[in-house]
Amino acid sequence: MKLDGLISGLKTGELIDALMDVSAIPKKLITTKITDRSAIITNLQSLNSSLQALVAKAKTAAGATSLAAFTATASSESVTVTARPTASAFSTDVVVDAVASAHSIVTASAGADAWGGTYTLVAADGTQTEITPNGSSPQDLAKAINAAKSGVTATVVPAGTDADGAPLSRIQLTSAETGEEARFALHRGTGAEVDAGSSVDVATESGAAVLTQGGDARIRLFAGTAAEQTLTSADNTFTVTEGIDVTVSKVSADPVTVVVALDAKAQTASAEAFVKEIAALLTRIDNGSKATIGAVGETTTLGVFTGDSTVRNLRGALASAMQHPIDGISPSTIGISISDKGVLSFDAEKFGKALAEDPEKTQELFSSIAGRVQNVTNQYSDKYDGMLTQRITGQESEVKMLKTQVERWDLRLEQRRATLERTYSQLEVQLSKLQSQSSWLSSQIAGLTNTSSSS
Repeated sequence: MKLDGLISGLKTGELIDALMDVSAIPKKLITTKITDRSAIITNLQSLNSSLQALVAKAKTAAGATSLAAFTATASSESVTVTARPTASAFSTDVVVDAVASAHSIVTASAGADAWGGTYTLVAADGTQTEITPNGSSPQDLAKAINAAKSGVTATVVPAGTDADGAPLSRIQLTSAETGEEARFALHRGTGAEVDAGSSVDVATESGAAVLTQGGDARIRLFAGTAAEQTLTSADNTFTVTEGIDVTVSKVSADPVTVVVALDAKAQTASAEAFVKEIAALLTRIDNGSKATIGAVGETTTLGVFTGDSTVRNLRGALASAMQHPIDGISPSTIGISISDKGVLSFDAEKFGKALAEDPEKTQELFSSIAGRVQNVTNQYSDKYDGMLTQRITGQESEVKMLKTQVERWDLRLEQRRATLERTYSQLEVQLSKLQSQSSWLSSQIAGLTNTSSSS
């Protein structure tokens, strides 16, 4: 509503806007506080996410074999070596006598309607599965075998034609798994007939065949010595010693050398990566806690974590976890130290030396340090009662309250503007009335003056 210059000549709109700007100062202060709190919440949430990720890494690092790292090699591409964390240095020769195979048979050829009736699959352990196809075609029987989910797959194979030109088919059956325990037999007849010996094993019928016998893989350790030892496996993978697996893919009469060695470089790199992540987190907290002091007349800028006691205590707890001695042994003995300026560092050469001299003690000390870090990070970042989590929740509650205050100020300012507009509108009306009265009085006085002059 434009009121400017109606009667008074005042710039009423600008005057009302100026008065509203003054009235809105408390709201602006609250809005600024919301912006500041929101920035703090965002940074605290980011810090909390980093802590939660560190919890999982610290838990892994706290394990008794967290530094385990090995190089595993074989002298032949037909042998693959895998070293798990529980492994140790190891070397031996293996001779591969056999690889694991799946059991497979093919039936004799028969016409399109010769596949009906009841069949029984008999597993190597004697388990029986009766199968009755819905029809008498080879496809019906293959579908029924596959649907039985007995560890055997069936495929229809064309087998030419008979003397009359009618199509013939075979069914090839193959075990889903390899090894001797995957062997099976398919009988024409029910389970009772199998037990009675009156069923027919389809693999023994004229024209049928056993394509491959299900068999275990076999390797020999210490071949040619008095300690020669044969190992078998249904899936081509052997555990030759604790934490070391050997997988074979081809028979080899010549010995294959298997070597597992400690990888000190990888062990050191693993420890260094963990320590550097914590160092980066401490630096992040330090940078966020700095206050930038401006020159004379300029504003001093506070960091997002400046004055935040929860973040400050977190920083102190992490530093303590990394530097305090364990059973009288300082972490600096394995290259983990904090300078007088609070900077966490890792000496790879020192750690590698400690690892070479006493790997068990180095692992134990590193795991203990990681365990303390896990406790600290979990204490602060737990999603239910973590100290940093609660700090974030408190800030979010404050922002919610401040937003409610802003909504109330919006309503209050709207009412204030309406009051000012009404007040100045009434002022203009009153001035208009006064102006009208003044004009009337002036005209009356002028009339009296004219009358007097005429007399």
